[in-house]
Amino acid sequence: VQLVESGGGLVQPGGSLKLSCTASGFTFRWYVMRWYRQAPGKERELVAAISSGSAAIKYVDSVRGRFTISRDNAKNTAYLQMNSLKPEDTAAYYCAAARALWAKDFTYWGQGTQVTVSS
Repeated sequence: VQLVESGGGLVQPGGSLKLSCTASGFTFRWYVMRWYRQAPGKERELVAAISSGSAAIKYVDSVRGRFTISRDNAKNTAYLQMNSLKPEDTAAYYCAAARALWAKDFTYWGQGTQVTVSS
């Protein structure tokens, strides 16, 4: 089983990035997909989640209206489009596969990709 994140990098405040999470080794379309982030010295935060068929989507308040989660089950890939980025969005971003939309437990976890928002 693998979850591989990509698309992170350095971006100026107000800029955009699109993260990808490509899955292998399990039946991607059966699982909720989530994006988390963790900044140095801070707790891990659940940022966004999308149900298996994309019917249900949820965001943490701090990113609602700026981030968009999506998925392509044919490509076994989940995405996080991040717009209007702020320095406080700087963190390592991780994707996870889970059974529930918004809960503490998860099934599979990726290795992460770094997002740095700085001028």
